[in-house]
Amino acid sequence: MKKFKETKSIAAYIDRKNIDTDAIIPKQYLKAVTREGFGETLFDDWRYLEPGNLGDDHSQRKKNPEFFLYDSKNTNAQILVAGDNFGCGSSREHAVWALMDYGFNVIISTSFADIFYNNCFKNGLLPIILDPADIKKIIKNIEKKNNVFIVNLEEQLIYCDDFKIKFKIDSRRKEVLIQGIDDISETLKLSDKIKDYENKKIIRTPWNSND
Repeated sequence: MKKFKETKSIAAYIDRKNIDTDAIIPKQYLKAVTREGFGETLFDDWRYLEPGNLGDDHSQRKKNPEFFLYDSKNTNAQILVAGDNFGCGSSREHAVWALMDYGFNVIISTSFADIFYNNCFKNGLLPIILDPADIKKIIKNIEKKNNVFIVNLEEQLIYCDDFKIKFKIDSRRKEVLIQGIDDISETLKLSDKIKDYENKKIIRTPWNSND
């Protein structure tokens, strides 16, 4: 998993609440066997004017010209600001994959669905919870032409033109992102303790040994 320390980028704002994981990545794309390629179908039902399916050439589909990510001011945005309760609905991890494959590194909202929030940390995406007043400050700056933000995870700060916002994050989850550790890597860090436990277990209960 890629290490996360800082992101410097413009931010895109989607003015919707309760965006569920089916809206983020529809069910017909969940049959894919790799994590790549989901960026093309992020917010699929809102992004295109015709339905799509796994295996389609999405470059040939009719696009919705009013879709917010097609606005030139949002080009190459790596920070997404969304309404309350982002990522609700089913527990599909593909929603996080789609956001990251599109290019987002940071998602900011007043609240996230629990499973989606946990999946973010498992994949290297930083979800930031802010109060509505701070969200309004960010949206106001997004409306400017040069809305470049710096999100620094080590300092737990969001910097912009004329303000900085402190955000909270669990210390363990912060360390996981900074070090780029996924669940498997985190388990492997304990390999010596696991081996020691297994060796002691063989001595205590030799009848359970496969040797």
